Amino acid sequence: MHITVQREKLSNAVSHVSKAVSSRTTIPILTGIKIKTDDEGLTLTASDSDVSIEVQIPLEEAGEWGVTVHQPGSIVLTARIFSEIVRKLPSNEIDIQVDDRLVTKIRSGQAEFTINGMDASEYPQLPHLEEDKVFSVPCDLLKAMIRQTVFGVSTSEMRPILTGLMWSLDQGKLRFVATDSHRLASRTAMVECPEDLSFHNVVVPGKSCNELVKILDDDQNLADIVVADNQILVKSKHILFYSRLLEGTYPDTTRIIPQGSKTEITVSTKEFLQSIERASLLSREGKSNVVKLVTMPDGTVEITSNAPEIGKVTDILMPKAMNGEELKISFNAKYMIDALRAIDSAEIKASFSGPMSPFVIRPTDHDWMLHLILPVRTY
Repeated sequence: MHITVQREKLSNAVSHVSKAVSSRTTIPILTGIKIKTDDEGLTLTASDSDVSIEVQIPLEEAGEWGVTVHQPGSIVLTARIFSEIVRKLPSNEIDIQVDDRLVTKIRSGQAEFTINGMDASEYPQLPHLEEDKVFSVPCDLLKAMIRQTVFGVSTSEMRPILTGLMWSLDQGKLRFVATDSHRLASRTAMVECPEDLSFHNVVVPGKSCNELVKILDDDQNLADIVVADNQILVKSKHILFYSRLLEGTYPDTTRIIPQGSKTEITVSTKEFLQSIERASLLSREGKSNVVKLVTMPDGTVEITSNAPEIGKVTDILMPKAMNGEELKISFNAKYMIDALRAIDSAEIKASFSGPMSPFVIRPTDHDWMLHLILPVRTY
């Protein structure tokens, strides 16, 4: 194999695929990045058997040179070393040559590295998916939907299914749901898909979703999503992102969302967030991170936190509107902060059904987003 490739394009591609390289694998070849060249260009592949990422560098794109293939072939190079080399090479052009004994010479400017490669024929094949369930989402929308929900997935392996983000599609409405059984985050959007396409209980590991956000562009270009039995594939420009799906049945979360409410408060998202952040300065130190919200007779909302060893904080909030019964409720400040940071609307409405019932936070200007938080017993 012998190629000359543009350094910046190679560096970007290597940083994308490196996200799928496992540091804790017992299979030595999976510590490497597979480099394959043919008459269409250069393809880099990495996999940790949960996530696989493939990035293509075409010969040229939009009139800009990418790679010249002098002799097609393939090699697997240790990811850690290869990515460091590519980052630190001096010139804009990189020449990579592999001999019959898999010894790889990497030249750029006055620098030359010689490293030992691994046989690419031993590298596992990427899954081949039946493309009968395919739909499209703009990349920026997909990233936003993941960011606005994925923080709610469970970090505990007690119930593995809850460590994933549940995707469902029905009548063109895509919905993401995350819950760790103490809180729930939900986001929906209308997407382009065949009329008869629907699925539910497609649970993508939270870790995969976080990696996907890092490699997608922030643009309106469409990402095609293929859903198979135990894999999902996201295709965007020259990137293929595969993730395995979690096995099991995701709980029916629609049943826990309260239909009515006894108290409703409408507040500025930013003011509410800042108030909770101030209150959590002390509650965090007190290890409990519990904040208390009380509706006052004068129409204000009092937010307090008390850490016995440190002290207490009281913050008064002026809501835009408030109606219903008086309320005293305590909750985990971190859950509230995560939810408020995920909402991109100026105002939110919080609906409470009593001091010990889950409460719901929604933006006031649309119904695409919903956050549910379980209160904390403090007495």
